[in-house]
Amino acid sequence: MPTLRAGLFLTAAIGLLSGTSRAQSPPTEPPPLTPPDVTTVQIVSPEPNSYVGGTTALRATVDASLPVDSVTFFVDGRLACTLVAAPFDCDWEAGQQVVAHQIRLVVGLTDGQRIVRTVRTRGLGFADKVNVEVVQVTTTVTDAGGRFAGGLPRSAFRVLEDGTPQTISYFSSAEVPLELIVAVDISGSMTTVMPRLKNAVKKFLGAVPSRDEVTLLGFNDTVFALTRKTTDPSERMRAVDRLAPWGATALYDVIVRGIDMLGQRNGRKALVVFSDGEDQGSHVAIEDVERRLEASDVTLYMIAQGRGITQEYLRAAMQRLTRPTGGRTFTTDSIEALEGAFAELLDELSNQYLLGYQPTNSRRDDTWREIRVEVAGYQNVRARQGYRAAPYK
Repeated sequence: MPTLRAGLFLTAAIGLLSGTSRAQSPPTEPPPLTPPDVTTVQIVSPEPNSYVGGTTALRATVDASLPVDSVTFFVDGRLACTLVAAPFDCDWEAGQQVVAHQIRLVVGLTDGQRIVRTVRTRGLGFADKVNVEVVQVTTTVTDAGGRFAGGLPRSAFRVLEDGTPQTISYFSSAEVPLELIVAVDISGSMTTVMPRLKNAVKKFLGAVPSRDEVTLLGFNDTVFALTRKTTDPSERMRAVDRLAPWGATALYDVIVRGIDMLGQRNGRKALVVFSDGEDQGSHVAIEDVERRLEASDVTLYMIAQGRGITQEYLRAAMQRLTRPTGGRTFTTDSIEALEGAFAELLDELSNQYLLGYQPTNSRRDDTWREIRVEVAGYQNVRARQGYRAAPYK
């Protein structure tokens, strides 16, 4: 895969995000024409009978030996995307309500034949809807010396929403798999430090357990998905190699994109954003980002370097965004110190508790609900500070 370069950014962006998309696509599904005994085409995302909501990856594997002309996804009979080169994946907005969908993949071959694959996702029945109401709270506990407190039992934790004690229905102190998005600033100001930055990011991602799903984003005034939800260490390294600096810094846009990609799925979710400067050219304001974070259970971490630590208002803006999510802002005075910040972050991600509770206040009235987590014997508890109970769409 070629490296992104300033003169070729439009072509590279399209190729990196989803393969080359065709402007003209059929408005409706073609009739299926599937050659017999073809097992070289599969829909790998979403999985059959899974629950989907929010931004959902549509992903297929197609054997390289097939003479592919086009790969098209349809959802419930409507065109989602058409691709003509690997990787065969694109994002689809499933909406916030979890309902059943039919995903159909149509692979057109150069000889006119078509290979069709179909999967169906599940909707939520009455018995399932209780799970949607569970509020997830990722929590970090440290002792007076700043050391992580591991091995604490459920009984040591107390969760309050707007001052009212809540019953903890889910608790895990084990190594819960993590869905991690790492977003790296590739604006023009990163040119001189990019080789050392790549080394630091590689070391960090190489230490992330292989069970955890990693998405790597590069961002300047555009957001590029360099790899998606991979557990393959070598794929992570190849994605880092494709980082190349140019352009401005759409800092707020990449946070919103990360929130959308992580969606409302259960489990631990963290978004790590590295930047050396202020937002330039985002389509959203910081207030919009705050609102989106309030409605999500994503833990946001930001790492500032260079201008990001010499200008007080930049540090304040980062802390304003990270603190309510239970995350942190790291600052490094040099690119050489970045490895230490990544190591500290990795240590924290490996020492988290995941709590879940069904709120006693079940109203979805768009009000802010304050969360407080207390741990017996510990004063240093960092967790999500609350959430906005947005109405269902």
